[in-house]
Amino acid sequence: MLIRDPKSAKFLIIRFSSFGDVVQTLSVPAAIKKTYPEAQVHWVTRKDMAPLLFNHPAIDRIWEFDRKAGLKGLLHLCLQMRQEGFTHIYDAHNNTRSRVISFVLRPWGFLGLGPAFIRRSIRRWKRFLLFRLRINTFEMPFSGQRDLLEPLLPWGISKYAPPAPQIFPSEESHRKAHEILGEFAGSVALAPSSAHFLKRWPKEYWKELILLCPGQKFVLLGGPEDSFIEDIHDVAPDRTLNLAGKCSLQVSSAVVAQSAALVSADTGLLHVAEQLGKKAIAMMGPAPFGFPSRPSTRIMEIPLSCRPCSKHGQGPCVNKEKFHQCMVDITPQQIATELKLLLGRSV
Repeated sequence: MLIRDPKSAKFLIIRFSSFGDVVQTLSVPAAIKKTYPEAQVHWVTRKDMAPLLFNHPAIDRIWEFDRKAGLKGLLHLCLQMRQEGFTHIYDAHNNTRSRVISFVLRPWGFLGLGPAFIRRSIRRWKRFLLFRLRINTFEMPFSGQRDLLEPLLPWGISKYAPPAPQIFPSEESHRKAHEILGEFAGSVALAPSSAHFLKRWPKEYWKELILLCPGQKFVLLGGPEDSFIEDIHDVAPDRTLNLAGKCSLQVSSAVVAQSAALVSADTGLLHVAEQLGKKAIAMMGPAPFGFPSRPSTRIMEIPLSCRPCSKHGQGPCVNKEKFHQCMVDITPQQIATELKLLLGRSV
């Protein structure tokens, strides 16, 4: 069902988490508004992820779900949203919570009644072919944002990401970032962590990269659990600022915005840089579905027959010749050279 009446179209996007996936999904509201300029776009997400959506000009309302509220809280939220009269629902998450919302908002959907509905497919068969039989039937190159937009083609929405920026840190977040950075404003941001070990670049490589760039200051970003980042900081404490665990998601986004560039593995901050339109270097290893989507990002990868090997990079590593080769064969020298080219100056 394709509704183009700009005064009646009201969309609901369902995406609760994770950090990187929510940031990539931020391209969806603007893509919807390009096809339906006067439509309303609502988004339901987890409460801790909601700040990432703040200030987005294409999002008209954010519905926040607190996980502590449980199923009762989710049903209460559903009943509130049911009053909105959505004409289109896009389940961009496809999990139990999103299915509960979809059922409550369109209980007669199995009869073709209610709002137009699209659920993003997990593509289990394609994943089985890729990871088990090494047969790749996905569109290449991999693109996280394209994969989130492509399901909306039946509604006339383009599968190509709208121009950056698509994330908008608040003025307060920018102010806090400016205060925290001080003399490190305009430095190169580094994101050494990742949710899964196999997606991480070795800690010693980050240290070597810093030493290979004696004229460059660096800002280190990560979560409170990333204590190993302090070891990276210690290699050149006068030229590095460790902000791991010290910034909210919005302030971290503002730090990236105020940096000259970002160097990152496959992690949420990489997608923040992309949605800001910032220059970035992405070291891509075992996982295929978080691949960068914008020309502002330079992708560094090792062509190996064993990769990608898992959905999220959770492993196990299947390379029988060299463990973790997809990441350890990307050298600090290569990244230092790319960084120099990206910045257009010596580092």
